[in-house]
Amino acid sequence: MKKLLIILSATAATLLAACDQQESTTPATSAPAVEAPAQPVKTADASVYNKSCALCHAAGVSGAPKPGDKEDWAPRIAQGMDVLYQHAIEGFTGDKGMMPPRGGNPALTDDEVKTAVDYMVE
Repeated sequence: MKKLLIILSATAATLLAACDQQESTTPATSAPAVEAPAQPVKTADASVYNKSCALCHAAGVSGAPKPGDKEDWAPRIAQGMDVLYQHAIEGFTGDKGMMPPRGGNPALTDDEVKTAVDYMVE
């Protein structure tokens, strides 16, 4: 079961990265929209999150903590922001699931990844 979750997570991350690298020729109405969080967001924070992180984090795919879920984020935050940044940038596999490096989007800079982490932790 764990292998299946890892494979599904890796596949989702690969598809997400491929989507970022291609220009869509399909009208926007053909794909389901990912709902933005109800909380107010800074433009830069939301854009990185919506572009690369929401696919997994909005739905909690493969153990991804949802923005605003304080109970799920608490043990992660307790490790310190440097650990959260490192896991988001380099990737991480743990008991609850896996985080692909840079959320599966190798085009993201370290600062963009950190901004997205900051947004989700807020």
